Amino acid sequence: MANLTVEAIELTRLYGGRAAVSDVTFSLQQGQVLGFLGPNGAGKSTTMKMLTGNLAPSAGSVKICGIDMIEQPKEAKALIGYLPEMRPLYKEFTVDEYLTIAARLHNVSSKHIKKAVEHAKERCGLTHMSKRLIENLSNGYQQRVGIAQAIIHQPMVVILDEPTVGLDPIQIRDIRALIKEIGEAHSVIVSTHILPEVEMVCDHVQIIDKGKLVFNGGIEVLKQQRIGNKLLVGLRQSPDAAQLAAIPGVAEVEPADGLWRIRFHEGSQPHEAIVQAAVQQGWGLYHIAPDQTSLEDVFVQLTYHETTSTDAKAA
Repeated sequence: MANLTVEAIELTRLYGGRAAVSDVTFSLQQGQVLGFLGPNGAGKSTTMKMLTGNLAPSAGSVKICGIDMIEQPKEAKALIGYLPEMRPLYKEFTVDEYLTIAARLHNVSSKHIKKAVEHAKERCGLTHMSKRLIENLSNGYQQRVGIAQAIIHQPMVVILDEPTVGLDPIQIRDIRALIKEIGEAHSVIVSTHILPEVEMVCDHVQIIDKGKLVFNGGIEVLKQQRIGNKLLVGLRQSPDAAQLAAIPGVAEVEPADGLWRIRFHEGSQPHEAIVQAAVQQGWGLYHIAPDQTSLEDVFVQLTYHETTSTDAKAA
């Protein structure tokens, strides 16, 4: 596929015989923003290091725009812009001085350096900070400088590790907007443990736990898992649970903080039947809505499922 920018094929990394990452396979296309999620110790950082060529895989391969990272590391790395969690900033320099150095390190030709610096500053909202020392900038603006150095050479792939950690709410909003804007022209991988951030910024999601992918799909698929097959129903004249359970399509009924949580069978839609029953029986229906599972709960369910499956196989 012509616009395929990242291919990770059965990536595995062993430490002392233990697999920190095991058989991770995925691909990314130009214009996609991928959220790479996982708890601490799940294998996120190890995977990022292999994708950027900072760590050789024990098995498997990485290709950037069709270029093999092991066979042609310089060519592959030239197509990547990377901002690690610890920003690589020289704080005694001004923004212009630092970005000029970054452009040279990324092999931007001398005649194009000034234009590249101005373009990166404009995209990251740094034009009015050109002559400021980086150490005198706020945390949010320092993060913008870090992102500017990652995109200054117009890479095909931009990898950002925990890009909003330590920022205040306004800074977080601005950085998220910047990531979405960058994602329109580049492929972006955002490594994070902040679940709402993925929903706001990314169009594709991967969740890693204990070195293995436990979810790999579009953001809409993850949202659908949140909605699931449950309803929250409020009734002023509450009936017995058995009466609700007898409604066609209803699988399970349980109380939930003054409401009823009603789980229905896959493929069924008992909403209308519930409303009709409430009207006929005089239950006083005042609330009916999907019971959305939080992103945190979805994450826990996915990782818990992986853990129990692994334990069952071991047994």
